[in-house]
Amino acid sequence: MEIDALVFDILGTLVDEPAGIREAVRQAVPDADTDDLVDQWLGHVEIEQRRIVAGERQYAPSDVLDREAAQLVTKTDVVPNLPPWSDTVEGLSRLAERYPIIGLSNASRTSLLRINAHAGLRWHQALSAEEAQTYKPDPAVYELAVKASGAPPERLLMVAAHAWDLRGAQSVGLRTAYVARPVGDPPSAADRFDFHADGLVDLAAQLAKSRL
Repeated sequence: MEIDALVFDILGTLVDEPAGIREAVRQAVPDADTDDLVDQWLGHVEIEQRRIVAGERQYAPSDVLDREAAQLVTKTDVVPNLPPWSDTVEGLSRLAERYPIIGLSNASRTSLLRINAHAGLRWHQALSAEEAQTYKPDPAVYELAVKASGAPPERLLMVAAHAWDLRGAQSVGLRTAYVARPVGDPPSAADRFDFHADGLVDLAAQLAKSRL
């Protein structure tokens, strides 16, 4: 398998989004049921993104949806800082030695800047779904990575902790790598992804072996 670049999902794959939201909610409303409020926050964002993809709502960037969710569950404008997973920084560093790294996220440009500053992520280019005015799994978002890389889709490897995201990438011809995370969307029995990894270090080892 010849791979010209790796395309990474960010929310959930490189950073622990629920943990960041949980800490922000805890600070804003310390006596509340934090887990329930986190579920409400994430549920609001997911529903609104689906409405936008379906054409039921005009596009709004993720930071706007997060602000709506913050107001809904905490009555404040609290902004979460999203921590990287324990293997993210090392894994990205290893992979970046061999491949160009493209971040491809539903996070807005503003959110990506904040995420990178807090988590210390390494990528060579970061692409936001905001550029396509829609959200993954809309094929238009994955086409951003194809266009930016200048490579045919079958030479790009989409890396994500969400099976739905990888299915979206497959719809435009990208190769796929599932990385297990506690907050991800595991593959179903019907899914056929090119790689299954326990983390980024494991993925780096598998890719190195595949090049032999």
